[in-house]
Amino acid sequence: MRVLFASSEVFPLIKTGGLADVSGALPAALAAAGADMRILLPGYPEAMDKAEGKRQLGPLGDPYGIGATTLVSAKLPGSGVPVWLLDCPALFDRPGGPYQDPAGHDWPDNDLRFGLLSWAAAHLCTEASPVKWRPQVLHANDWQTGLAPAYLHAWNTVGRPGTVFTVHNIAYQGQFPATAVARLGFPSEMFAIDGFEYYSQLSFLKAGLFYSDKLTTVSPRYAKEVQTAAFGCGIEGLLAQRSADLTGILNGADYGVWDPATDPYIPHPYSAADLTGKAQNKAALQAELGLAVDPDVPLMVIVSRFNDHKGMDLVLAVLPAILKMGAQLAVVGSGDHSLEDAFTSAAAMLPNQVAVRLGYSEELAHRLMAGGDILLMPSRFEPCGLTQFYAFRYGTVPVAHTTGGLADTVMDTTYDTLMTGTATGFAFEHMNAGAFQWAVERAVALFAQKPQWRKVQAACQRQEFGWQQAAGHYLDLYRKLATGNGTKSRRRA
Repeated sequence: MRVLFASSEVFPLIKTGGLADVSGALPAALAAAGADMRILLPGYPEAMDKAEGKRQLGPLGDPYGIGATTLVSAKLPGSGVPVWLLDCPALFDRPGGPYQDPAGHDWPDNDLRFGLLSWAAAHLCTEASPVKWRPQVLHANDWQTGLAPAYLHAWNTVGRPGTVFTVHNIAYQGQFPATAVARLGFPSEMFAIDGFEYYSQLSFLKAGLFYSDKLTTVSPRYAKEVQTAAFGCGIEGLLAQRSADLTGILNGADYGVWDPATDPYIPHPYSAADLTGKAQNKAALQAELGLAVDPDVPLMVIVSRFNDHKGMDLVLAVLPAILKMGAQLAVVGSGDHSLEDAFTSAAAMLPNQVAVRLGYSEELAHRLMAGGDILLMPSRFEPCGLTQFYAFRYGTVPVAHTTGGLADTVMDTTYDTLMTGTATGFAFEHMNAGAFQWAVERAVALFAQKPQWRKVQAACQRQEFGWQQAAGHYLDLYRKLATGNGTKSRRRA
């Protein structure tokens, strides 16, 4: 099964969030299951530096007249999965992140940058490709690759592969002015309701959802949620129409990267059988962050973007109550400047109880998982969530809102679930500060009861969310597409 997996970020080459973790681990699991994988990724400077065994495969031309593009072959560090990098200095060789400049503003030419990623993904499926390898399935991920199936449609590609489009977060839709349609080489008739037009703009996300054969989300609950007005972000109508082609496949965790027994980023390895190292990691983390070193104080941790989607405003609303309970809070992340300022102000006022590190640090994220007692995830919506998987393995108990993948994976601690050994966290249904605070209070109360707390930790560490199961579901989907049984029954002119 030959699969081209297109993504805008892939761990460990480049990462801003969970998409990178998925795009690094899922192809590796698929390759281990027998698929012939190629990952397609923009040639950002960081990715070009980290990729192993680079060699040029051939020219891709200059479809937008902004600079020549070369396809570079390499290997993904760790797994060795083949990765193809788009070497286009005019679009990708610049400082800053994949999507924003160093000042935090979106690159003004993101339509061209990710249009090229989509164009290249489609181009590599045609006879014009500079390499002989042809995919049977093109798997595109999030808005940055959404135009790939649209290009295949526009070109009326003969022998085109089956296409899968995965929505990792429907809130990010890649919307650009109508002038981008001609700029990106599409015929004007595709800029319509039955196409990629969305409120007079070109939507990369809608293109992926409209023109792909099969659609997936990253958890079963999220597949249902995005078909409703509350979670669909304006696209729910199209998703409801395509519900027969939509599947929720739960993400997994890469336990080769996230395992406290082998984690190179934590000072004291440990296992589920012996949590001595976790206590030592907690003390080390408290000292590192300037918090009071005290094993009996519940240490709450957050690894997240700072925005309302992640419920960071709720954390700030409940923070006085958290501190009044005597708990500590350690946060790593970045995002909305107002939220960053609020967290850093709290840390400045109470440095013994609150520590904030702005920006993302993979190493510190691992130390927070290893040293924390409680993970806070009050997301308004969470397509899947990977952080709770990592927390489970490290014996760090989540407090989470029952939405998306959090609802699919976090079992609330009640009398019954505690007695049966199935409790893996503290869940709250209603998205408000009162409900969140009550869940936090329940967690803090149980933390004081060490035998009961250890039961919940043990249940967390028994959870298995490896990528093998997800890879099996995707392979089933790929096989149907490759044999022609899963392609859309209704082709659009």
